[in-house]
Amino acid sequence: MPRVVVNTQNFMFADMIKRTLEGDDFSVTVAEKPEKLMREFNRTAANIVLMEVTGYTPWKLEERMILRHQIKQTDPDCKIVFLVDEKAEPAVAQKVRRAKTDGLIDQFIYTSISASYLLGVMETL
Repeated sequence: MPRVVVNTQNFMFADMIKRTLEGDDFSVTVAEKPEKLMREFNRTAANIVLMEVTGYTPWKLEERMILRHQIKQTDPDCKIVFLVDEKAEPAVAQKVRRAKTDGLIDQFIYTSISASYLLGVMETL
């Protein structure tokens, strides 16, 4: 069973992700704040971390990349997935796509996708 930690700025969005993935045999923990993400990652021994990226602190790409580095130091095999709103934050979305192209993250997902597409992407990690 894949273990996932989710950290988004909107709890309702995080809860939707949790319900979607748990319905397909994922174990999902929501880290309510970015500063709690590493604690939840270590506690659950997560093998996938989903982080929302926005243009605002503490969800900026630069701040997420610091967390990504800490996670990879602990577990180089953990998959890092960034969520980004490509419509509201096109410049941020472009930076996230570049992070994927540069091999810094394992996947990115636009927040405008359907729940079934999210599930399909997560199953392929």
